Amino acid sequence: MSADLLIIGAGPAGLTAAQYGARANLKVIVIEQLSPGGQLAVIDILENYPGNVEQLDESGNVTAGLKTGYQFAMDLHRQAENFGAGFLYSSVSLLKKEGDMFTACLADGKTLTAPSVIIAAGSKPRLLDVPGEKEFTGKGISYCATCDGNFYRGKKIFVAGGGDAACDEARCLSRLTDKITLVHRRDTLRAQKALIQRTYDNPNIKVRLNTVIKEIKGDIKVKSVLLADTKSGDVNEEDTDAVFIFAGTVPQSELASGLNISLDESGYIITDQKMSTNIAGLFAAGDIRSGAFRQVVTAAADGAMAAHSAAGYIDERK
Repeated sequence: MSADLLIIGAGPAGLTAAQYGARANLKVIVIEQLSPGGQLAVIDILENYPGNVEQLDESGNVTAGLKTGYQFAMDLHRQAENFGAGFLYSSVSLLKKEGDMFTACLADGKTLTAPSVIIAAGSKPRLLDVPGEKEFTGKGISYCATCDGNFYRGKKIFVAGGGDAACDEARCLSRLTDKITLVHRRDTLRAQKALIQRTYDNPNIKVRLNTVIKEIKGDIKVKSVLLADTKSGDVNEEDTDAVFIFAGTVPQSELASGLNISLDESGYIITDQKMSTNIAGLFAAGDIRSGAFRQVVTAAADGAMAAHSAAGYIDERK
């Protein structure tokens, strides 16, 4: 199967790229291994996307609230399909370039070819890499509050992390229980100031700085955590029903290994302002890109620029 443009990943960057590519009259195929939206789909309330506001009638009454991340993802997906983009649900096991054409080999044995590719595979949650984490994932350990929070209504929860995601997800969980402890290894949270203030103002969230989780313990499910003070070194054990981990992300740039794509020291793909990589016809957008702000709005902008650049590249070849 051939196309003009292959897009790997259907997060906000990939979905926006699909829309802009299809509108440029390109045959676009998006390859996604899970479902449209990526990490966008698990955002509780998408309150900081421009224009995503409550809808009011003439009397000022709310007729529709803010879209959730899932709703926004489904709208992006439907919009891309309406413009003519096609979707395949599989994973890419190998991406290679022979001459001027790229070939994507899928896990199900299919192959797709195109003169241009946009990698928008995003990133995945970074593990704490502590004893008990792998054993209890899905048994009290989660990386998604909107996915698993309802299992722990009224329960005691530890949240690990200090960035935007940790503060956002702690707030989401705080609607379900008043027993949340947010632990962060540094002496200040690193989220946006507004999120930090909301976290401290929330009576259901207790913040403990200079604290790390050293081990997660339990039997058939999580029972407790070992906490260490990063300054004194003191270690204590506390009971808990769940641990939600938001310790950053790792780029899903494994496909870069077979193409000699330039990466930064953390494994993110290096691009210029046009989203071009060091390989002609190959572009990157969204969270996988080095230097990205890693917000939905910037991912969408990356996707639009990548598709525009890809269309220009294809036109030049013709």
